[in-house]
Amino acid sequence: MGMSSALSNALSWLTASARSADVISSNISNATTDGYGRRELDLSARVLGGEGSGVHIDGITRIVDQVVIADRRLADADLGASTTRAGFLQRVEDVVGEPGTAGSLSDRIAGLDTAFIEAASRPDSEPRLQNVLRSAKGIADHINIISREIQTQRTNADHSIALQVNQLNSALKNIEQLNHAILTQDSSGRDTSALMDQRQQLVDQISSIVPMRAVPRDRGQIALITTGGAILLDGRATEIGFTRTGLITEDMTFDAGSLSGLTLNGNPVSTGENGIMSGGTLTATFEVRDKLAITAQSDLDAVARDLVERFQDPSVDTSLTALDAGLFTDAGAFFYPANEPGISTRLSINTRVDPESGGAIWRLRDGIGAATQGDVGNAGLLQSMSGALTHSQVPVSGDITVASRSVSGLSSDYLSKIGAARQSADADIAFASTKVDMLKTQELQSGVDTDYEMQQLLLVEQSYASNARVMQTIDELIQTLLRI
Repeated sequence: MGMSSALSNALSWLTASARSADVISSNISNATTDGYGRRELDLSARVLGGEGSGVHIDGITRIVDQVVIADRRLADADLGASTTRAGFLQRVEDVVGEPGTAGSLSDRIAGLDTAFIEAASRPDSEPRLQNVLRSAKGIADHINIISREIQTQRTNADHSIALQVNQLNSALKNIEQLNHAILTQDSSGRDTSALMDQRQQLVDQISSIVPMRAVPRDRGQIALITTGGAILLDGRATEIGFTRTGLITEDMTFDAGSLSGLTLNGNPVSTGENGIMSGGTLTATFEVRDKLAITAQSDLDAVARDLVERFQDPSVDTSLTALDAGLFTDAGAFFYPANEPGISTRLSINTRVDPESGGAIWRLRDGIGAATQGDVGNAGLLQSMSGALTHSQVPVSGDITVASRSVSGLSSDYLSKIGAARQSADADIAFASTKVDMLKTQELQSGVDTDYEMQQLLLVEQSYASNARVMQTIDELIQTLLRI
């Protein structure tokens, strides 16, 4: 081998070593960067005139485990959906309150029962009658608060859907642009690894919203298709549509046409359990808005109805006629079964017993429909109201229970139903979280190993030093020849 060939070989190796050092340094510095794919420098032997002439840099290969990444994205979607459902159920459970906790619904009902018993023992005591009124107001106000919270959660869910749709559309457009950039870079022979890292980060960001798989296309491009078969991106990004609602009330539902659904390029799509977009936080948020919250509201209305009808029964308070409102009312009026939707929001105390509203507290003792005071020692009505509160009867509406329950028992069953659903969602979270952690660990194992990279860097330094020594030796030989 002549000196020129040796010099060419050494120079090509120096160039390859310098490039390898850059690639390895990038790997080490991005070892913990999300979406970063480990790089390897591709080299091949360079042959000129049938003789070896060093090495040729073919390019850079980005190494990622696409199978693990795809499974991890699906697990992210499952975790996001379970977390969304659990968050709503936990909030309702918190507002209802755990039994035995001060201020909880069951605690307030127990407090009213105690107030009835105490007032019946001294029906002439105005402070005890005031305690009955205060306890009854506490129950009505608490049920109002629960109902408003459910509708607030529906409104928040609707707003969250709008934000997620905007995030999806923005990310899909950016991924479309990155696809084109990767195609351009690849066509010109330039490294596309950094662009692929950005694209992977974007896909990861939206994978919890809608479960999807990245399908390889020519020249490093990808298509995004949901597990339900909806094409979100294949060349061009799909436009996802949704119209946000400012404020949601009890009577507003998707089925009634008062709330927006989801569209793909203007075509409506199902957001149900088996829809083409199902499985992530987006459809879970629709589930909160259109199913979980509506069920929680309907069951709460059943509790409120049961309470109202117990006290507007003329057999409990003989001063009432068939269409007179009792202690608990529908916005101050008699309750009609046809008006059940939203009764938990309208539940209020009869103004005839409330001095602050122009009523008289003695009507709790003498009858809500009474025109004048009666015997201050008569505890009959207070005892009858106490019995109405604790009497077991089968609720005529809702989907809480088919067994006979007192007001306290029915409210406890309502909380139990919410709690059971929340515990199921928590179990789903635990399972999905474990799966995500396992897949992330596998993903990291196929990522950058800093110990291995440092070993490779030492080999590169040795190669660089060896070839530098070859060039130094050739330089010395040339200098010697020039001095002869």
